[in-house]
Amino acid sequence: MNLITKIKNLINNLFGISDKIDEIQGDINSTRFVVLDTEATGFDYENDRILCIGAIVLQNNSIPIQESIEVFIQQEHYNKATAHIHGILRESILNRPNELEGLQQFLDFLGDSIIVAHHSFFDISMINKALERNGLPKLKNKTLDTALLYKKTLLYSPLLIRKESYSLDELADKFDISKKDRHTAMGDAYITAIAFLKILNKLKEKKGFSLQQLFRY
Repeated sequence: MNLITKIKNLINNLFGISDKIDEIQGDINSTRFVVLDTEATGFDYENDRILCIGAIVLQNNSIPIQESIEVFIQQEHYNKATAHIHGILRESILNRPNELEGLQQFLDFLGDSIIVAHHSFFDISMINKALERNGLPKLKNKTLDTALLYKKTLLYSPLLIRKESYSLDELADKFDISKKDRHTAMGDAYITAIAFLKILNKLKEKKGFSLQQLFRY
């Protein structure tokens, strides 16, 4: 097995992506996507902890706000340095579930839906590490990253400077999405969901577009 194959397999295992893309069944409109975002005490997968998981359903080209979940988790680990970003204070919300209870609530909501996130590597890694700590298996859901999908909507031109990565703020500006609740789990999930819809509308203009095609980008 060469290095490229090993790297590909590692990414596939991390995000639950199958090489057999053709096995992905269903119509893109009726497919249930769960768009998620996590707020955490930092960016260290081993030592930092999830503070909140926000997730919202996207199905039939719409975002039913009532089909959403926002789970604030007990803070066994607190980092003042990041509190000014996410605004979640240690005692700001009472009766929070512990990590295991919060994860179970999220998993019940998620089911077997396709996950959508912006820079999904971070969110999936944080969730998987939390699942591992609690003796639960890693996520097996298929995953799509709006940061990668957005790049596929851009025109190829020597006059266009293509960045290696685009932030959620840049997508919000591009698609004229309000950033009022930026840096909250539910707010960022909602921005990501709208951006995903906008991206889908652009990709649908391409010949042969399908649910399966999303995983080939």
